[in-house]
Amino acid sequence: MKAEGNSCVLQFRYGQTNLGYLIHDGSRAIAVDGGDAGGILKTLKELNLKLLLVTNTHSHADHTPGNALLLKNTDAELIPSADLKDGQRLDFLKEPVTVLKTPGHTADSVCFHMNGSILTGDTLFGGKVGRCFTGDTTALYRSVGRIMELPPGTLMYAGHDYVEEYLDFAVSVEPDNPAVEEYLKRYDPKLVRSTLEEERKVDPFLRLDRPAVIDYLKRKGLPAETEFQRFESLLRIM
Repeated sequence: MKAEGNSCVLQFRYGQTNLGYLIHDGSRAIAVDGGDAGGILKTLKELNLKLLLVTNTHSHADHTPGNALLLKNTDAELIPSADLKDGQRLDFLKEPVTVLKTPGHTADSVCFHMNGSILTGDTLFGGKVGRCFTGDTTALYRSVGRIMELPPGTLMYAGHDYVEEYLDFAVSVEPDNPAVEEYLKRYDPKLVRSTLEEERKVDPFLRLDRPAVIDYLKRKGLPAETEFQRFESLLRIM
């Protein structure tokens, strides 16, 4: 299923929760986590777009299944996420796409930043951060912090739609937070996106200084003295 994002981002849902993307400038395109290869190929034809690059936010199998079919049916090149460099400019389109290395979920996790938007893969979701499969919680903490240094109006496109599940968790942490209900009213499963400002209003991992978050962790008997301890404690109960 295809849904339009801003002027250069198209979102494709595949499987139950996965979200893949086509970034384009009206004539050329980049596929990121293109698991819905059939839908992407159809869209390329409909919009008369030339696919130049296939890449991924990380190498987990649920994000890479479309790579082979996209490469087979186009002249695009593949750049694996592990081969991307921090700060690298992907100059395939009229406006560059910048790579941000964001390790933590996996060692090769990256985000793609362009035109006031960011594809965050499994580093940051709507309402929650990603799981830390590397075990390097410091890296994940820093990666999330790096994303949140971007302007608050930056549109965030994540690698999965876990919004309803994760907002339930946010309510359990901050039951009196009115921003959660407002967030859910704006939520559209046909186009899953939010701004970083909206995320900061609901995601407990981005609200580590809030008394309700600290009290929640203390009631759980978890470390909550420093911000990083709160981050790690929240990860333990995800």
